[in-house]
Amino acid sequence: MKLLSLLLAAALGSVTVVSAGPAVMECWLVEDGEGGRLTKRPAALLLRQGPGEPPLRPDLDPELYLKVQDPTGALQAALGRYPPGAPAPHCEMSYYLPLPASATWAGGLNPQHSCPRALDGTWLMVSMSSRVISLSSLLRRQLESQRDPAFITMATAVLTVVSHTPTTHIRLGQDALLDLSFAYMPPTPETTASLAPGPPPFGLEWRHQHLGKGHLVLAATPGLRGQMPASQDGAVAFATWDDNEPWGPWTGNGTLWLPSVRPIQEGSYLATIHLPYVQVQVTVELAVQKPPKVSLTPAPLVWAAPGEVPPELVCFVSHFYPPEGLEVEWELRGGPEDSFQKAKGQSWLSALRHHSDGSVSLSAHLQPPPATAAQHGARYACRVHHPSLPVLGRSAEVTLEVAGLSGPSLEDGIGLFLSAFLLLGLFKALGWAAACLSTSKESKEKKAQ
Repeated sequence: MKLLSLLLAAALGSVTVVSAGPAVMECWLVEDGEGGRLTKRPAALLLRQGPGEPPLRPDLDPELYLKVQDPTGALQAALGRYPPGAPAPHCEMSYYLPLPASATWAGGLNPQHSCPRALDGTWLMVSMSSRVISLSSLLRRQLESQRDPAFITMATAVLTVVSHTPTTHIRLGQDALLDLSFAYMPPTPETTASLAPGPPPFGLEWRHQHLGKGHLVLAATPGLRGQMPASQDGAVAFATWDDNEPWGPWTGNGTLWLPSVRPIQEGSYLATIHLPYVQVQVTVELAVQKPPKVSLTPAPLVWAAPGEVPPELVCFVSHFYPPEGLEVEWELRGGPEDSFQKAKGQSWLSALRHHSDGSVSLSAHLQPPPATAAQHGARYACRVHHPSLPVLGRSAEVTLEVAGLSGPSLEDGIGLFLSAFLLLGLFKALGWAAACLSTSKESKEKKAQ
């Protein structure tokens, strides 16, 4: 485990060299205002600085311009992996009050009924979210006398929780892996004075929320004894500290594994790390998808005479998920000028058919207009667009053959030759059989005489 931790640190260090991440993170401090409304004030986190004094920010309240010390390195490492060209994550801060964990299964994390005085002070919860990261970090603002210089406030990152899979797209029926890592450094030596050396016990909680409903998926407290709630949906978590330093900092792993994901498991997953009197939470999204299969009938040819209405075309779009976001387009390709156009005619969709695995199917119908001689050889195509498919979608097509306009092809000639050859052989065989029967009959009559 120690070797794995060193390899991870080396990997993060090498990535940081390539991209050190943002030096300053612009945030908003969100507070409760009058009438239950939320108020927002600008804030900023100074994560790195060059030589000399920190850059001035006269636009900020000095208490909201925070120079962040990151003893675990987790905050810097997570942002160091941030793609240089990606939009900056949305960042919000709020004041935080240390409290014992409310869940009964995590009660063993609280040695005392109230928070120790060593945790007094001003705490801030910082949350960052984007398409590439979901991060929350608990900061403790240092004492007023430690502010240096006067226009900036010092703060220390105590507990940082990170997921590099803020949105996971998983195929229906496959296993999902929701990434989660965390790092902790006690804010003061007094905090760990009553604890044994080494990483403290912690609680890991994963909750699922979807369509206004939520439930506990998994809870674990490595290092503590006690009855735990049973995990749901076969969920398994890799809940462990990755290192065993006597006084910290420590890094840990809380990745969640969900086997054979079903549609009812999509939604938001809230991961919470509980430590004595402090908790930090991040949210990751799980989206379940299954691309549709597309087939078109009648196939491979549609026959019609000039002026005649071709047979109805049926496009089967089967076993896809989610039901939302499906679009079906009818195209006519080829024709007189090898054109590409939207197919004319009357089109409609059937109702959804639901399958036992949670996927759905439907059929798209097109009644083409009467065929013309110019449309001979054109191809009717059914193109399907769905969130699980590439931008161009998926299509199936059939060819329109107008009767009376097809000249005999080489294949037709070969077919006619073979048919004639077989018929000639058949006639010869029948003649031979008739001759044999006639000869046999004459022989029998002679014997009878």
